[in-house]
Amino acid sequence: MKELVMSHLHLDPETRSMETHTDLRFCATRMPLKEESDVEKRNGEGERSTVLTCPSKQSLSENSNYSHKAQQQQFRDHQQGGFLPNVFKVLAHRPAEFRAFFSYYNALMNKESGGLSKADRELIVVATSAHNHCLYCVVSHSALHRIYSKKTMLADQVAVNYKVAELSAREKAMLDFALTVCRSETVTEEHFSTLEAHGFDREDIWDIAAIAAFFALSNRMAHLTDMRPNAEFYNMGRVPRDKAKASDGQVKYE
Repeated sequence: MKELVMSHLHLDPETRSMETHTDLRFCATRMPLKEESDVEKRNGEGERSTVLTCPSKQSLSENSNYSHKAQQQQFRDHQQGGFLPNVFKVLAHRPAEFRAFFSYYNALMNKESGGLSKADRELIVVATSAHNHCLYCVVSHSALHRIYSKKTMLADQVAVNYKVAELSAREKAMLDFALTVCRSETVTEEHFSTLEAHGFDREDIWDIAAIAAFFALSNRMAHLTDMRPNAEFYNMGRVPRDKAKASDGQVKYE
């Protein structure tokens, strides 16, 4: 049988929900597909082409292994901005991995304990994703950093070169260590001593390393699928959001 391989996924940034983007079509470039695809169709020449279906919000919530509370929180958090991030649509191609990915994501990025703020966590993602040349994660997590920190330029500076960004000594030490982990360099007691001198404890150090490691996975999956940032990310946290709605029902930006 002729090998079927999947192409990059170019997702429409205007797609507003998982329900409206139910098919991910894969054709020849990278990864081999197995015959047990969800749907198979025949093209005009009589050869089979493979269509993989993207699970809907409803189908995910119906899975007994998916925490209802976690599912509701994830979709509520990300849809309150008026759009569903493309990472949800892409990773939902494999529901079990989707659940595992976002469970660990939430454990790392949304925890309330520890010495790292949410802005700190997002800055780690920006710096390490920039090193890994991940467009999606740099753009989307720069947006989140702007929202949490109220600093409109810092993430942009870090994305280009964190060494010359307007960082505090604490933030610089944090990112130095995150990049050490990102580059798989040897970690020594000197790294721990430096971080502890800036107020981080051993649990905080674990968090810094875990975020850098987790987003190494995320960055590579984004490369695999050619994941593109939703257009909405670019202005988030840069311009005030008008609470009133335009005549077409869409939220306006000033």
